[in-house]
Amino acid sequence: MTYQGPNPDIIKSMFKKVAPSYDRGNDILSAGIHHLWRKKLVRLSRTQPGMAVLDCATGTGDLAIEFKKVVGPTGSVIGTDFCEDMMLTAPQKAQNQQLDIQYQTADVMNLPFADGQFDRVSISFGIRNVQDPQKAISEMARVTKSGGQVLILEFGQMKTPVVKDLYNFYFEKVLPYVGGLVTGQTEAYKYLQKSSSKFPCREDFLSWMDQTQHFSTTSYTSVSFGIAYIYQGIKR
Repeated sequence: MTYQGPNPDIIKSMFKKVAPSYDRGNDILSAGIHHLWRKKLVRLSRTQPGMAVLDCATGTGDLAIEFKKVVGPTGSVIGTDFCEDMMLTAPQKAQNQQLDIQYQTADVMNLPFADGQFDRVSISFGIRNVQDPQKAISEMARVTKSGGQVLILEFGQMKTPVVKDLYNFYFEKVLPYVGGLVTGQTEAYKYLQKSSSKFPCREDFLSWMDQTQHFSTTSYTSVSFGIAYIYQGIKR
């Protein structure tokens, strides 16, 4: 399976433009359901108090916040993103909930952390935007402890009849238009639709994880009829 990811300079520029209205756009376009997906990922991860977590492509920090609620004051959470502008509001969001989370600029394909440093390493709606997703998966696995988990939340393609057709109409016709009205960045939501419609999912994505040879087991869980998928890999 050959896959060529997007140009990182174009992606960084796009997210820099959409950053100020990113949260508002997400909440309106998904009716807030993306928060439930992140909460489910954390539940599936069986993260425990005191653990060390790295959240890659953290953006405005929603998944990092969910992890910090679980690991507590004895645990640590670091959020990274290669687009610094996307993280501008993240520290205040965490502070508003009295959560101590570190943030730093870093590319998921070249993480500045030691081998086996974290119990959990995650990325939500970011792997699709990486130029070389398999390299990113390998990097995430590298900094994960043996027995720890790599967790990936990403859009895919639905299989459920009728629901699939209704959702595809919304995703192709409605979302880019409304997203443009809400954020002023129509092209960003056209990119979201196009990239999600062809991004490998389910078994195809698991094959990427398996090919890295970093994992003893890999699995996926669909959310909301397969709008998105949660992938889990147990580090060897």
